[in-house]
Amino acid sequence: MPYRICKSFEIESGHMLSKHPGLCRFPHGHSRRVDVVLVADALDGQDMVCDFKTLKLALGPFLARFDHAMLINSADAMAAALAPLKERVVALEGVDPTTEVLAEKIYRFLESELRAGRVYRDERGLEYRFPQGVRVERVRVTETSSSWAEFAP
Repeated sequence: MPYRICKSFEIESGHMLSKHPGLCRFPHGHSRRVDVVLVADALDGQDMVCDFKTLKLALGPFLARFDHAMLINSADAMAAALAPLKERVVALEGVDPTTEVLAEKIYRFLESELRAGRVYRDERGLEYRFPQGVRVERVRVTETSSSWAEFAP
């Protein structure tokens, strides 16, 4: 039976859903929780699935793009108006920034990091890497206290 771990992150972000017929097409924000679940059939040499610090170092900079940012569809009519704020605007190519899309983007990014076999260094210069055999099982993004989306292919 596989072992599982979960690391949670929190980000504050706004979005507009240009394809939505209701109020969600207007700018609004969420305090999002991102839960990342990794799985392995065996523990590594430190008796872990993966050091939580590795997950933080790998995913932290990617999630920072979305923190205190406005997420929009690149085709949104408001994209040009938001151009002066480009430092904190994340335009997703041709898709609305739904919670489902965000969960998939995080999953795909983390999956690529595992495949790349990168070495991460913390503030003290210590090295961290994902152990062999670790897989991303799923990514869940909670949008409100009663709503979440999960990507788990």
